[in-house]
Amino acid sequence: MVEQSKKTNACPYAKRCGGCEYQGKPYEEQLKEKQDYVRKTLQGICEVRPIIGMENPYHYRNKVHAVFDIVKGGKHTTQRGVKSKVSGAAPGTIISGVYKAGTHDVVNIDACMIEDEKADAIIRDIRGLLRSFKIKTYDEDTGYGLLRHVLIRKGHYSGEIMVVLVLGSPILPSKNNFVKALRKIHPEITTVVINVNDKRTSMVLGEKETTIYGKGFIEDTLCGKVFRISPKSFYQINTVQTEVLYGKAIEAAGLTGNETVIDAYCGIGTIGMIASDKAKEVISVELNRDAVRDAIANAKRNQIKNVQFYNADAGKFMVELAEQKKKVDVVFMDPPRAGSDEAFLSSVVKLAPKKVVYVSCNPETLARDLKYLMKHGYETGACQPVDMFPFTKHVEGIVALTRK
Repeated sequence: MVEQSKKTNACPYAKRCGGCEYQGKPYEEQLKEKQDYVRKTLQGICEVRPIIGMENPYHYRNKVHAVFDIVKGGKHTTQRGVKSKVSGAAPGTIISGVYKAGTHDVVNIDACMIEDEKADAIIRDIRGLLRSFKIKTYDEDTGYGLLRHVLIRKGHYSGEIMVVLVLGSPILPSKNNFVKALRKIHPEITTVVINVNDKRTSMVLGEKETTIYGKGFIEDTLCGKVFRISPKSFYQINTVQTEVLYGKAIEAAGLTGNETVIDAYCGIGTIGMIASDKAKEVISVELNRDAVRDAIANAKRNQIKNVQFYNADAGKFMVELAEQKKKVDVVFMDPPRAGSDEAFLSSVVKLAPKKVVYVSCNPETLARDLKYLMKHGYETGACQPVDMFPFTKHVEGIVALTRK
C-alpha cells in the first residue's frame, strides 16, 4: 500500500487526516504554489529567489507522534461525545494515528507518506503488544486507561531511535518485559522513556520522565555537529532540508571569523554551534531551561569553546547588552510561527547589529517583521525560500538585513 501511494502520490488517509493540505498535487506544482505564495506575500519588501525543494519529498519526518484509542461499539466516540465510524475497525480494536483536523476523533493510520517508515512500524507493533500486556488505552472522556500517546524520534544519520510512552499514570505493568518484547521486534531501538501526563490537557507530554531503557536521549549529526535530542528538545523534523536552511542562513551572515554573533531563540543551540566555526564568539539565548541544558551538553560534546549559553528572554537580554554598549555584529533569529513581537524587534534595533539573519517559518509574520526592521534603519536582501515540509502548506525562508 505504501509503495502504491508513493507511485500515485495519493494517500489513503488524506480526506480524514487533513495533515497534508497538498495531498494529490505533484511535487513540482506544490513548489510552484509555495514560490508564488512567498513572492506575493513579500511583494514590495524584497526579491524572492527560487525555492529549494527536496529530491525525495517522502518519509522525511524524524519525529512521529501517535495518539492511541479504542473503537467502542462499532463506532468511535470523540471527546465531545460525537460518534463517528472508523472504517474497517471492529469494536474493541486498538487504533493509533492522528486527530482528525479540528476534532478529537482519532484517524487510524498504519503508514504515512511523510513520516519515517521505521517509526510507523514501531507504532504499529506497540499497538499489537498492548493486548497481550493488558495495557489499556487512555479514554479522554472518563480519564481512565494508561497509554495516551507514543512519540518516536529517530536520528537521520545515527539511526538511533527513541520511543517515548506517554502514560496517564507512572506505572507501566511488566515494563521490562514490554521493552524486551518491543526490542525483540525492533532491536534498533536505543532508548525507551516513560513520560507521565496525568492532566486533562491537549498537551502531549507531561512534566515527569523516567528512562526505562538506554540513555534517555538520542544523538544525531547536523551540518557536521553532533546534537543530543531529549524527548522535549526542539529539533527540526526534516534533517535534509534543515542542513540546507542553516547552510543558507550562515552563508547569508557572511561570517569572516571576527564577528560576535547572537543566536536568539537558540533552542538546543543548533544554528549558533554550526556558525561557531566561522565566528569569533557566539552568544546563545533561550528561555526554555531544558533546551539550555541540552545546548551546554551539545557544546561540550562538540568541543566548542567560543559559545556561551544564557537561560533568558532574548529581547530583555539584548536590551541589557545594548545598555552595556556590547558590540554585536550579527543576530540570528529563528522565531516561532507567530513571528517576533515588537519588544524583541525593538531590542534588535537598540542593539544595532550590522546584520540580522531572519529564519522564518511563516511568510506573513516575516513580512510584518521585515517592515518593522526596515522602518528602523535596516535594508533587506533577497529571501531564500526552502521547502521543509513537503505536502503541507508551510514554507521556510531566510532573509538577511543589513544596517544602513
